[in-house]
Amino acid sequence: MTRYAGRRAVIVGQATGIGLAVAKRLVEGGADVLLTAVTVREREHAGAELGSAARVVAPDAVESVLGPAGGVDLVFADAVPTARPLLPHLADGGAVVLTAPAPSLAAVRLLAAELVPRGIRVNAVAPSCIEAPAGSAEPLPPLGRFGSAEEVARAALFLATDATFTTGARLPVDGGLGHP
Repeated sequence: MTRYAGRRAVIVGQATGIGLAVAKRLVEGGADVLLTAVTVREREHAGAELGSAARVVAPDAVESVLGPAGGVDLVFADAVPTARPLLPHLADGGAVVLTAPAPSLAAVRLLAAELVPRGIRVNAVAPSCIEAPAGSAEPLPPLGRFGSAEEVARAALFLATDATFTTGARLPVDGGLGHP
């Protein structure tokens, strides 16, 4: 499948779970992917999961790997402060998707307003009730089951690539539980 062919994506702040699920879908779709992982063990695991189609590096190596400004199309980050250093590398018309639970809608809208002049869209997914460990006391959402990192990844990729007239939005991925 070549749905994301020709796109360059950077995923920072989550080398497991949601971040890894986003990276897998991008790689499967033909994108050039750079994923950060803090520990050697996380880098080895992500590298094995993604194969040679993606680069997995330590967070402090991102800037040297990216090269000149404007070469990245998509940024997936766990928070605004994590995404901010990548903004010079993001091409005009690109997209940022924040992937941490309950991102601040005010922060999403503020960054979106800042990047509107460059045509960069900024949105967030707000995951909740995702793959709770066995024996968890967390209540089931109205859909009657916990969600998966893969389901959050699909929502994040929708915001990054298909929701081309959407910016400053936060999409709950919570099985109907709702966010404040």
